[in-house]
Amino acid sequence: MATTAKIARDRKLAIAKEAKIPKLQCRHRNRCLRCGRPRGYLRKFKLCRICFRALALAGEVPGVIKASW
Repeated sequence: MATTAKIARDRKLAIAKEAKIPKLQCRHRNRCLRCGRPRGYLRKFKLCRICFRALALAGEVPGVIKASW
């Protein structure tokens, strides 16, 4: 036989679960616009490091030049 305290606690937990905001079902993952690679992503250019390097060396990314010193 359950005690009244246990019944009250169980009711509180049930109400709290119903009122809880559901968690996010999936999280956003930044991916390269060119190849879809999820790692090595550069936010400023929305590209992965590999695609960025290829485009930068070809001169297709404005404002980016190869460093030399």
